[in-house]
Amino acid sequence: MQVTIVHVHVKPEHLEAFIEASRLNHEASVQESGNLRFDVLQLAEDPTRFVLYEAYRSADDAAAHKQTPHYATWRDTVADWMASPREGVSYEGLLP
Repeated sequence: MQVTIVHVHVKPEHLEAFIEASRLNHEASVQESGNLRFDVLQLAEDPTRFVLYEAYRSADDAAAHKQTPHYATWRDTVADWMASPREGVSYEGLLP
């Protein structure tokens, strides 16, 4: 299992638009054949900070996600809304 945890800091004036764009990306991502989980989490203490938890069956499936039209739309749509560059950290999922 390939897991990527993406840390995102959004400019406050773009919060609602970011959540909506991420919802659309989430809904399409969970339909991908290799997707196991795609969570969008918002930090309780600071609503401008998010974590995207993306789990795919394999590294190839995770790479394929980055080639989808919905990912490209999300990436391009939210790019200027970031307060700082997003940071993705890859993990090898062991359990479950």
